[in-house]
Amino acid sequence: MRIHKEGYLVIAIAIIIWLLLNILVGLTEELYFRCFTLLATTPMLIFVLRFFRYPRRKIKLHPKSVLSPCDGQIVVIEETFEGEYFNDQRLQVSVFMSVYNVHINWMPVPGIVKYFKHHSGNFMAAYLPKSSTENERATTVIRMDDGTEILVRQIAGAVAKRIITYSKEGTTVSQNDELGFIRFGSRVDLFLPVGTKVNVELCQNVIGSQTVIADF
Repeated sequence: MRIHKEGYLVIAIAIIIWLLLNILVGLTEELYFRCFTLLATTPMLIFVLRFFRYPRRKIKLHPKSVLSPCDGQIVVIEETFEGEYFNDQRLQVSVFMSVYNVHINWMPVPGIVKYFKHHSGNFMAAYLPKSSTENERATTVIRMDDGTEILVRQIAGAVAKRIITYSKEGTTVSQNDELGFIRFGSRVDLFLPVGTKVNVELCQNVIGSQTVIADF
């Protein structure tokens, strides 16, 4: 199993803690206590390893489509006012990631990064509507070759405490590129032009870099 680079430090710390706990308990020579500690701590170590897994995926490029930026479930499809960059009505499509999903984020469209900003904020549950504007978040706007602009917003949740974004204004990106990584449960919002053909439904499970969210 491949591990994403954002998990190296966390996994190293988790392994050290796992080793120390089991070594210290092992010194007691209490068999039942040692077995209990091993059984209690090993699943947690496996969970951390699995959280930072880096799946091997062949990404088929769709230059006229929007690919899902992450694994998860569709929780919002609606027209709404986007007030940070566009200041007009946009079609919002949101994907919620549970702690069991792969948490790598991919670029949904090819183009040039025209805007990036990180916002400090709260850590309320990511599935709540207010989380899009009140939680810790990072906004990236990509301008496609035909001039269409897509806004991608990474949002922290009640458990997620760190948003990592690789976006830099002025850089050219493709759907092969990673947008970033969000640690421990979160969501990603897409803001598309009103009238965009959406190919997904509410509560549908999607796969990052694989599922075609919308077509232009």
